[in-house]
Amino acid sequence: MKYKLAQRILFKILSTKINAVGLISPAKAAQIAYKIFSTPARTSNKKQVPPVFKKAIRVSLKLNGTIIRGFQWKHPDSQSKKILIVHGFSSNIFKFEPYVLTLKQAGFEVLAFDAPAHGISDGKEINALIYRDMILAIENEFGNLFGMIAHSLGGLAASMALEQLNMPENRRLVLIAPATETTTTIDGFYQMLSFSDTVKTAFQEFIQQLANEPPSFYSVARIARKSLAPTLWIHDEEDFICPISDVNPVIAENIPTLEFFITKGLGHNYIYKNPKTIQRVIHFLTGRKEGDFL
Repeated sequence: MKYKLAQRILFKILSTKINAVGLISPAKAAQIAYKIFSTPARTSNKKQVPPVFKKAIRVSLKLNGTIIRGFQWKHPDSQSKKILIVHGFSSNIFKFEPYVLTLKQAGFEVLAFDAPAHGISDGKEINALIYRDMILAIENEFGNLFGMIAHSLGGLAASMALEQLNMPENRRLVLIAPATETTTTIDGFYQMLSFSDTVKTAFQEFIQQLANEPPSFYSVARIARKSLAPTLWIHDEEDFICPISDVNPVIAENIPTLEFFITKGLGHNYIYKNPKTIQRVIHFLTGRKEGDFL
Protein backbone atom coordinates (compact mmCIF):
# COMPACT_ATOMS: atom_id res chain seq x y z
CA MET A 1 0.00 0.00 0.00
CA LYS A 2 1.28 3.46 -0.89
CA TYR A 3 1.26 6.18 1.75
CA LYS A 4 1.34 9.95 1.42
CA LEU A 5 4.47 11.86 2.45
CA ALA A 6 2.85 13.21 5.63
CA GLN A 7 1.85 9.68 6.61
CA ARG A 8 5.35 8.33 6.00
CA ILE A 9 6.82 11.08 8.16
CA LEU A 10 4.35 10.34 10.96
CA PHE A 11 5.09 6.60 10.76
CA LYS A 12 8.82 7.34 11.00
CA ILE A 13 8.31 9.49 14.11
CA LEU A 14 6.14 6.85 15.78
CA SER A 15 8.54 4.06 14.84
CA THR A 16 11.52 5.91 16.30
CA LYS A 17 9.63 6.67 19.52
CA ILE A 18 8.30 3.15 20.05
CA ASN A 19 11.57 1.41 19.25
CA ALA A 20 13.41 3.79 21.60
CA VAL A 21 10.96 3.02 24.42
CA GLY A 22 11.42 -0.66 23.61
CA LEU A 23 15.11 -0.46 24.46
CA ILE A 24 14.14 0.44 28.04
CA SER A 25 10.76 -1.25 28.47
CA PRO A 26 9.45 -3.58 25.75
CA ALA A 27 6.16 -3.91 27.64
CA LYS A 28 5.63 -0.14 27.64
CA ALA A 29 6.49 0.02 23.95
CA ALA A 30 3.90 -2.69 23.29
CA GLN A 31 1.24 -0.69 25.15
CA ILE A 32 1.98 2.39 23.04
CA ALA A 33 1.89 0.31 19.86
CA TYR A 34 -1.40 -1.30 20.86
CA LYS A 35 -3.00 2.10 21.48
CA ILE A 36 -2.14 3.08 17.93
CA PHE A 37 -3.32 -0.31 16.62
CA SER A 38 -6.71 -0.10 18.36
CA THR A 39 -7.49 3.60 17.85
CA PRO A 40 -9.50 4.30 14.69
CA ALA A 41 -9.40 7.52 12.71
CA ARG A 42 -12.37 9.22 14.32
CA THR A 43 -14.84 10.47 11.75
CA SER A 44 -17.99 12.19 12.89
CA ASN A 45 -21.34 11.22 11.43
CA LYS A 46 -23.22 13.93 13.31
CA LYS A 47 -23.48 15.95 10.12
CA GLN A 48 -25.50 15.24 7.00
CA VAL A 49 -27.68 12.49 8.44
CA PRO A 50 -28.96 10.33 5.55
CA PRO A 51 -32.75 10.60 5.14
CA VAL A 52 -33.51 7.00 6.12
CA PHE A 53 -31.67 7.46 9.44
CA LYS A 54 -33.94 10.40 10.28
CA LYS A 55 -36.86 7.97 10.19
CA ALA A 56 -35.24 5.44 12.53
CA ILE A 57 -35.77 4.88 16.23
CA ARG A 58 -32.63 6.02 18.05
CA VAL A 59 -31.44 3.34 20.43
CA SER A 60 -28.47 2.81 22.74
CA LEU A 61 -26.95 0.39 25.20
CA LYS A 62 -24.08 0.37 27.66
CA LEU A 63 -21.07 -1.88 27.13
CA ASN A 64 -18.58 -1.94 30.01
CA GLY A 65 -19.44 1.65 30.83
CA THR A 66 -19.31 2.84 27.22
CA ILE A 67 -22.46 4.15 25.55
CA ILE A 68 -23.08 2.53 22.16
CA ARG A 69 -25.55 4.37 19.95
CA GLY A 70 -27.45 3.15 16.95
CA PHE A 71 -30.67 2.98 14.98
CA GLN A 72 -33.61 0.61 14.69
CA TRP A 73 -36.11 0.29 11.87
CA LYS A 74 -39.00 -1.84 13.07
CA HIS A 75 -41.27 -3.69 10.68
CA PRO A 76 -45.09 -3.66 10.97
CA ASP A 77 -44.94 -7.44 11.32
CA SER A 78 -43.65 -8.08 14.83
CA GLN A 79 -42.40 -11.50 13.66
CA SER A 80 -40.12 -10.05 10.99
CA LYS A 81 -36.53 -11.23 11.06
CA LYS A 82 -33.82 -8.96 12.46
CA ILE A 83 -30.69 -8.02 10.52
CA LEU A 84 -27.72 -6.25 12.11
CA ILE A 85 -25.33 -4.18 9.98
CA VAL A 86 -21.74 -4.16 11.26
CA HIS A 87 -19.30 -1.62 9.81
CA GLY A 88 -15.52 -1.77 9.59
CA PHE A 89 -12.55 -0.06 11.27
CA SER A 90 -12.52 3.76 11.00
CA SER A 91 -15.94 3.68 9.35
CA ASN A 92 -19.48 4.47 10.51
CA ILE A 93 -22.95 3.13 9.99
CA PHE A 94 -24.20 6.00 7.80
CA LYS A 95 -22.11 4.57 4.95
CA PHE A 96 -24.49 1.60 4.80
CA GLU A 97 -27.62 3.57 3.97
CA PRO A 98 -28.33 1.52 0.77
CA TYR A 99 -28.47 -1.68 2.83
CA VAL A 100 -31.00 -0.19 5.22
CA LEU A 101 -33.27 0.81 2.35
CA THR A 102 -33.13 -2.57 0.59
CA LEU A 103 -33.46 -4.59 3.80
CA LYS A 104 -36.53 -2.62 4.81
CA GLN A 105 -38.02 -3.17 1.36
CA ALA A 106 -37.32 -6.89 1.66
CA GLY A 107 -39.32 -7.07 4.89
CA PHE A 108 -36.62 -7.18 7.56
CA GLU A 109 -36.30 -5.32 10.84
CA VAL A 110 -32.95 -3.53 10.70
CA LEU A 111 -30.48 -2.63 13.44
CA ALA A 112 -27.32 -0.58 12.90
CA PHE A 113 -24.87 0.68 15.52
CA ASP A 114 -21.66 2.66 15.49
CA ALA A 115 -18.92 0.63 17.13
CA PRO A 116 -17.12 1.99 20.21
CA ALA A 117 -14.79 4.87 19.22
CA HIS A 118 -16.71 5.32 15.97
CA GLY A 119 -19.37 7.74 14.76
CA ILE A 120 -21.86 8.74 17.44
CA SER A 121 -20.84 6.05 19.95
CA ASP A 122 -18.53 6.74 22.88
CA GLY A 123 -15.21 5.02 23.55
CA LYS A 124 -11.56 5.43 22.66
CA GLU A 125 -10.52 2.05 21.28
CA ILE A 126 -11.82 -0.94 19.38
CA ASN A 127 -10.68 -4.50 18.86
CA ALA A 128 -12.33 -7.74 17.80
CA LEU A 129 -13.17 -8.70 21.39
CA ILE A 130 -14.86 -5.39 22.18
CA TYR A 131 -16.75 -5.48 18.90
CA ARG A 132 -17.80 -9.10 19.44
CA ASP A 133 -19.14 -8.25 22.89
CA MET A 134 -21.07 -5.31 21.43
CA ILE A 135 -22.83 -7.63 18.99
CA LEU A 136 -23.68 -10.09 21.75
CA ALA A 137 -25.04 -7.21 23.87
CA ILE A 138 -27.24 -6.10 20.96
CA GLU A 139 -28.60 -9.62 20.59
CA ASN A 140 -29.31 -9.77 24.30
CA GLU A 141 -31.07 -6.39 24.25
CA PHE A 142 -33.06 -6.61 21.02
CA GLY A 143 -33.64 -10.33 20.51
CA ASN A 144 -32.24 -13.02 18.24
CA LEU A 145 -30.54 -11.74 15.12
CA PHE A 146 -31.49 -13.72 12.04
CA GLY A 147 -28.58 -12.30 10.10
CA MET A 148 -25.59 -10.00 10.11
CA ILE A 149 -23.99 -8.05 7.28
CA ALA A 150 -20.43 -7.31 8.32
CA HIS A 151 -17.52 -5.51 6.63
CA SER A 152 -13.79 -5.71 7.37
CA LEU A 153 -13.10 -5.78 11.16
CA GLY A 154 -16.85 -6.11 11.60
CA GLY A 155 -16.64 -9.42 9.74
CA LEU A 156 -14.18 -10.81 12.27
CA ALA A 157 -16.28 -9.54 15.18
CA ALA A 158 -19.50 -10.99 13.73
CA SER A 159 -17.81 -14.36 13.17
CA MET A 160 -16.56 -14.39 16.75
CA ALA A 161 -20.04 -13.50 18.02
CA LEU A 162 -21.55 -16.43 16.12
CA GLU A 163 -18.87 -18.66 17.58
CA GLN A 164 -19.99 -17.62 21.06
CA LEU A 165 -23.57 -18.48 20.06
CA ASN A 166 -22.44 -21.99 18.99
CA MET A 167 -22.80 -21.35 15.26
CA PRO A 168 -26.60 -21.80 15.02
CA GLU A 169 -27.85 -23.23 11.73
CA ASN A 170 -30.85 -20.88 11.67
CA ARG A 171 -28.70 -17.75 11.34
CA ARG A 172 -27.26 -16.10 8.24
CA LEU A 173 -23.91 -14.33 8.02
CA VAL A 174 -22.72 -12.06 5.23
CA LEU A 175 -19.01 -11.30 5.25
CA ILE A 176 -17.85 -8.47 3.00
CA ALA A 177 -14.07 -8.18 2.72
CA PRO A 178 -13.64 -9.49 6.27
CA ALA A 179 -10.40 -9.06 8.22
CA THR A 180 -9.68 -12.72 7.59
CA GLU A 181 -6.41 -13.23 9.46
CA THR A 182 -5.31 -10.94 12.29
CA THR A 183 -1.78 -12.22 11.86
CA THR A 184 -1.76 -10.59 8.42
CA THR A 185 -3.08 -7.33 9.87
CA ILE A 186 -0.39 -7.35 12.55
CA ASP A 187 2.35 -8.10 10.02
CA GLY A 188 1.18 -5.10 8.00
CA PHE A 189 1.25 -3.00 11.17
CA TYR A 190 4.82 -4.09 11.85
CA GLN A 191 5.85 -3.23 8.32
CA MET A 192 4.15 0.17 8.46
CA LEU A 193 5.98 1.19 11.64
CA SER A 194 9.22 -0.78 11.23
CA PHE A 195 9.23 -2.25 14.72
CA SER A 196 12.30 -3.86 16.20
CA ASP A 197 12.18 -7.59 16.95
CA THR A 198 12.04 -6.75 20.66
CA VAL A 199 8.92 -4.64 20.21
CA LYS A 200 7.33 -7.25 17.95
CA THR A 201 7.77 -9.92 20.61
CA ALA A 202 6.35 -7.68 23.33
CA PHE A 203 3.38 -6.76 21.13
CA GLN A 204 2.59 -10.42 20.48
CA GLU A 205 2.67 -11.03 24.23
CA PHE A 206 0.35 -8.07 24.80
CA ILE A 207 -2.18 -9.46 22.32
CA GLN A 208 -1.91 -12.88 24.00
CA GLN A 209 -2.83 -11.32 27.34
CA LEU A 210 -6.09 -9.82 26.06
CA ALA A 211 -7.92 -13.15 26.12
CA ASN A 212 -5.16 -15.69 26.69
CA GLU A 213 -5.18 -16.44 22.97
CA PRO A 214 -2.51 -15.89 20.27
CA PRO A 215 -3.13 -13.58 17.28
CA SER A 216 -3.92 -16.65 15.15
CA PHE A 217 -7.06 -17.16 17.25
CA TYR A 218 -8.60 -14.02 15.74
CA SER A 219 -9.29 -15.60 12.40
CA VAL A 220 -12.41 -15.60 10.23
CA ALA A 221 -11.00 -18.60 8.38
CA ARG A 222 -10.63 -20.60 11.60
CA ILE A 223 -14.23 -19.92 12.58
CA ALA A 224 -15.68 -20.42 9.09
CA ARG A 225 -14.26 -23.93 8.93
CA LYS A 226 -16.51 -25.06 11.77
CA SER A 227 -19.51 -22.79 11.33
CA LEU A 228 -22.98 -24.29 10.94
CA ALA A 229 -24.50 -20.97 9.87
CA PRO A 230 -24.90 -20.49 6.11
CA THR A 231 -22.44 -17.77 5.13
CA LEU A 232 -22.05 -15.57 2.07
CA TRP A 233 -18.43 -14.44 1.76
CA ILE A 234 -17.79 -11.55 -0.65
CA HIS A 235 -14.20 -10.60 -1.40
CA ASP A 236 -12.29 -8.75 -4.10
CA GLU A 237 -9.18 -10.06 -5.81
CA GLU A 238 -7.61 -6.59 -5.52
CA ASP A 239 -8.25 -6.04 -1.83
CA PHE A 240 -4.90 -4.84 -0.49
CA ILE A 241 -6.10 -4.35 3.09
CA CYS A 242 -7.60 -7.81 3.69
CA PRO A 243 -5.86 -9.76 0.92
CA ILE A 244 -7.51 -12.52 -1.07
CA SER A 245 -4.47 -14.70 -0.35
CA ASP A 246 -5.85 -15.22 3.17
CA VAL A 247 -9.17 -16.33 1.69
CA ASN A 248 -7.98 -18.69 -1.05
CA PRO A 249 -7.17 -21.63 1.30
CA VAL A 250 -10.75 -21.52 2.62
CA ILE A 251 -12.21 -21.37 -0.89
CA ALA A 252 -10.18 -24.44 -1.86
CA GLU A 253 -11.70 -26.48 0.97
CA ASN A 254 -15.25 -26.34 -0.51
CA ILE A 255 -16.93 -25.99 2.88
CA PRO A 256 -20.68 -26.70 2.45
CA THR A 257 -21.88 -23.79 4.59
CA LEU A 258 -19.81 -21.21 2.68
CA GLU A 259 -20.88 -19.46 -0.51
CA PHE A 260 -18.24 -17.25 -2.14
CA PHE A 261 -18.76 -14.26 -4.40
CA ILE A 262 -15.38 -13.09 -5.70
CA THR A 263 -15.13 -9.75 -7.50
CA LYS A 264 -12.32 -7.93 -9.27
CA GLY A 265 -11.48 -4.23 -9.24
CA LEU A 266 -13.68 -3.19 -6.31
CA GLY A 267 -10.96 -3.20 -3.65
CA HIS A 268 -11.66 -3.19 0.07
CA ASN A 269 -14.14 -0.35 0.40
CA TYR A 270 -16.07 0.06 -2.83
CA ILE A 271 -17.01 -3.62 -2.72
CA TYR A 272 -19.70 -3.09 -0.07
CA LYS A 273 -21.10 -0.06 -1.94
CA ASN A 274 -21.42 -1.85 -5.27
CA PRO A 275 -25.08 -2.39 -6.34
CA LYS A 276 -24.36 -5.97 -7.44
CA THR A 277 -22.95 -6.73 -4.00
CA ILE A 278 -26.04 -5.32 -2.31
CA GLN A 279 -28.32 -7.31 -4.59
CA ARG A 280 -26.39 -10.53 -3.92
CA VAL A 281 -26.62 -9.91 -0.17
CA ILE A 282 -30.39 -9.38 -0.24
CA HIS A 283 -30.94 -12.48 -2.36
CA PHE A 284 -28.89 -14.53 0.09
CA LEU A 285 -30.77 -13.28 3.15
CA THR A 286 -34.21 -13.71 1.59
CA GLY A 287 -33.44 -17.03 -0.08
CA ARG A 288 -34.59 -15.64 -3.42
CA LYS A 289 -32.54 -16.37 -6.51
CA GLU A 290 -34.22 -13.88 -8.80
CA GLY A 291 -35.60 -10.38 -8.57
CA ASP A 292 -34.02 -7.05 -7.85
CA PHE A 293 -34.67 -5.11 -4.65
CA LEU A 294 -32.72 -2.07 -5.82
